[in-house]
Amino acid sequence: MKKKSSDKLSPLELEIMQVLWKLETASIREVQEALPKRRRVEYTTVQTIVYRLEKKNAVKRTKKIGNAHIFEPTVTRKSAIGSLVDDFLSLFGGSAEPLMAHMVESGKLKLEDLKALEEAIKKSKKEEEGK
Repeated sequence: MKKKSSDKLSPLELEIMQVLWKLETASIREVQEALPKRRRVEYTTVQTIVYRLEKKNAVKRTKKIGNAHIFEPTVTRKSAIGSLVDDFLSLFGGSAEPLMAHMVESGKLKLEDLKALEEAIKKSKKEEEGK
């Protein structure tokens, strides 16, 4: 039985998805070679992860060239990251406020970031009103 694409992605699965989102389509070898040298894992590990992603319906085989299967992502970066963020925020009862407060205190959230967020909220609100 195939799992839903809403299954959570592990850190290594997410790293491999980042490569596939960048390349759009790739063989397992191309994915492995595109991983950063400091994080490059063995070919068979990448193969196992890609097949696991296929079972989760996060990637699909699009064609075969020689012995190499070509894969492409079936979930968007936005939906995968959105799911991770939603899961993370659920740890705080769904509120982003504790996370935002920590980011401000740690210096990871600057005034420019807040201005960009404000603009994104305004744009989202306008789009909602237009529906």
